[in-house]
Amino acid sequence: MHTPNQEHRRSSLFGLTLAALGVVYGDIGTSPLYAFKEAFSGAHGIDPSEAHVLATLSAFFWAVLVIVSLKYVWIVLRFDNEGEGGVLALTALAHRISGGPRRALLAVGAGIFAAALFYGDAIITPAISVLSAVEGLSIATPHLEHYVVPITVGILAGLFAIQKHGTGQVGRFFGPVTVLWFGALGAMGVASIVQTPEVLRAVDPRYALDFAMSQPKLAFVLLSAVFLSLTGGEALYADMGHFGARPVRLAWYGLVWPALVLNYFGQGALVLRSPVAIANPFYLLAPEWFLLPLVGLATAATVIASQATITGAYSMTLQATRLGYLPRLRILHTSDTERGQIYIPSVNWLMLVAVIVLVLQFRSSGALAAAYGIAVSGTMIITTLLTAFILLAAKARLRAGLLAALVVFGVLEALFFSSNLTKLGEGGWMPMALGAGIFLMLTTWKEGSRLLAGQRRQIDVPMEGFVKGPLPDVPHVSGTAVYLTSEPTLVPSALFHNLKHYKVMHERTVFLHVVNEDVPRIEDRERVVVTLLAPGIYNVDARFGFREQPDVPAAMALAAAHGLELEPMATTYFVARSSIVDGPGRMPRWRCNLFAWMMRQSEGAATYYKLPANQVVELGTQVML
Repeated sequence: MHTPNQEHRRSSLFGLTLAALGVVYGDIGTSPLYAFKEAFSGAHGIDPSEAHVLATLSAFFWAVLVIVSLKYVWIVLRFDNEGEGGVLALTALAHRISGGPRRALLAVGAGIFAAALFYGDAIITPAISVLSAVEGLSIATPHLEHYVVPITVGILAGLFAIQKHGTGQVGRFFGPVTVLWFGALGAMGVASIVQTPEVLRAVDPRYALDFAMSQPKLAFVLLSAVFLSLTGGEALYADMGHFGARPVRLAWYGLVWPALVLNYFGQGALVLRSPVAIANPFYLLAPEWFLLPLVGLATAATVIASQATITGAYSMTLQATRLGYLPRLRILHTSDTERGQIYIPSVNWLMLVAVIVLVLQFRSSGALAAAYGIAVSGTMIITTLLTAFILLAAKARLRAGLLAALVVFGVLEALFFSSNLTKLGEGGWMPMALGAGIFLMLTTWKEGSRLLAGQRRQIDVPMEGFVKGPLPDVPHVSGTAVYLTSEPTLVPSALFHNLKHYKVMHERTVFLHVVNEDVPRIEDRERVVVTLLAPGIYNVDARFGFREQPDVPAAMALAAAHGLELEPMATTYFVARSSIVDGPGRMPRWRCNLFAWMMRQSEGAATYYKLPANQVVELGTQVML
């Protein structure tokens, strides 16, 4: 007999697990479209002999078991930052427990580089996934082969065009479609395995080990294809915050992993029976009557996989902005109830251009596979290192055993990364170059912001001296002036500009400091801290988590509970906007120009903090770096 609460919990767990299938596993779930085929095709492809097929399947099986089932699903999901996953959340956690500036700098640098590499993966995944699905048309109807690229571009353009409407309306269909997809993967695999059951011998790891010992060069190259079956592992961890670890684990062990294994073994069984099927073993696995429906289902699955990656790029951008590695960007919330559903126009359209350029440049999933893997494997290594860093700094249970496991994972991932480097000249340079460029931008913004803050500290007046000394002898007018400040120990420059130009002060002056915490969210009861500095002068700290969009008027409304009640129409917000000019060379000139360009792209403070447009006064200053 189950109580209503138990039934509700079970129903909720089922719903979260179903939703996790659609969002978390879209990427790794579409890898059977191209991963197994890639091992036997291209310039580095191996001969599809029985020994090679069994060795490849053995490598696929054990790689997914060790890296995804053990590392990510069983171990890494335990290392969340207040329920949030992903390399930036892991970086924030490592920074918090680092215990020293040098260690903190090392951990943060590695995490930011991994985040930069993530963007390389984020533009390749939609291109290779949708392209590999649409390529099924050339199997079903050969005369449509010339339309594969235009159809792919059309689908991708439509996918990015609808992002502004949010995923809430279509998200409810993601889970059921993905269940149908994984069901089809498993069923096709079982039908093929039944015809050639000897393929199951590949579960024995000795097939992969013997191949590695007898033909180490071929085995090393093979690893880059095997890695394609793991590319959704990092996205799995990044998306855990939406659903929690338990639904993610249930979905993996209950459906996703069995379906993937069955399909890979089914493709292997087909190639054992007919080696020519290696041209496209996924689609040739399907009966003829099911081919066109399978193309449609695969296209839907790849669109879902692409959606998850696009959403991940939005989330990564938001987190990077919160942590001070990107300027303020225009971020739109597409749901009134789900704050995690966001849309960033600039990121969306830049990604669309990049994805379409990739499709037009490579024109096939096989060619794109050469560019895939390097960025993801680099991110995986950094995730392993950061997890080990946290384990070393914390007194966790079973620490020695977990560290030993992480060493094994790190060695395997280093081998995968090295193998993927063999594809550097075939397109693998592209995500690495993109990641390096984004890393340069992220670190330039952080360093430029630090130097800018240093310049302000040199010219600004300490807050303590201002509030304890005689206040400016100027007329006081009614109302409240709120000055946004990035450094609460210094008087904002906007106040001095106001005194210089208007020669008045308001009867109440509030210095507002927005604090970006390294936890995902802050409860409203902990949102604001109000401090009375002097009669009529207050300091307010408004705290926001890195997963939140700062809403200053809403935060100021909470200040009433702390004795500071503001009349909205009698409140004016003063913000300063800096422009960069040539200076003494604290940064290289090209980097200074990059920082200045990024600053010009930054969304204004008034819009970013949701300040009422008719209550804002913006004052400009010039700063030399």
